[in-house]
Amino acid sequence: MIAFPAIDPVAFRLGPFPVHWYGLMYLVGFAAAWALGRWRARDPRRGWTPAMVDDLVFYGALGAVLGGRIGYILFYGLPQYVASPLDALKVWQGGMSFHGGLIGALLASWLLGRRQGQGFFQVTDFLAPLVPPGLLAGRIGNFVNAELWGAPTDLPWGVVFPGDAAGGVPRHPSQLYEAFLEGLVLFAVLWAFSRRPRPTMAVSGLFLLLYGSFRSLVELVRVPDAHLGYLAGGWLTMGQLLSLPMAAAGLVLLGLAYRSRGRRAG
Repeated sequence: MIAFPAIDPVAFRLGPFPVHWYGLMYLVGFAAAWALGRWRARDPRRGWTPAMVDDLVFYGALGAVLGGRIGYILFYGLPQYVASPLDALKVWQGGMSFHGGLIGALLASWLLGRRQGQGFFQVTDFLAPLVPPGLLAGRIGNFVNAELWGAPTDLPWGVVFPGDAAGGVPRHPSQLYEAFLEGLVLFAVLWAFSRRPRPTMAVSGLFLLLYGSFRSLVELVRVPDAHLGYLAGGWLTMGQLLSLPMAAAGLVLLGLAYRSRGRRAG
């Protein structure tokens, strides 16, 4: 059993305004994407320039933040926001959805591709390996906030999270599981896979397959949002409902990518 470390969720203050670690994690994620993207753009075979990466990160960040907030409202708290629409503006109270952020980033990628004369999957194949460091940072932010913890466990690394809702019992640190799988492992696999030329859609497909699989796996030990609970069977969560189709879509994209390459080779 591990006691939760005493971490103040407020990193520092700018006068009367608190700056939270969770918000800083977004900045870390975007900065990492920018730096890695510029590193990848050094290879002329990729067809990207540093200026194009700057636009990609700007469009992607805007799409991810807006999509993440709108997605949370639609997927996790629609009745609350219908009853009190102004609550949607209270971003300091939290409430972001990865799946909504993904949709927003994909829309931004489409818009950027049109502006730069690139295909949609040309943009997403370049973008996909840049995303996991942001997921890693975001999950660390969840851990610092002592939120989105897992089910009770008697494993030696179980963490006793603060607050009455956590019940004072050791729980799976599901935020750290996701940081490891969606952050470190996903980044390592995508970065290695994309170092060699791949057929269009392959990198995007691998991202969807692995993220959807990893998220669905961790959801088995992660406690669902209290106001939603399990959707079916005492195990199906909203996270799985949104992630399993991602994994299936990833398989389809991988199949189409390599089938198309085979046709071209023939």
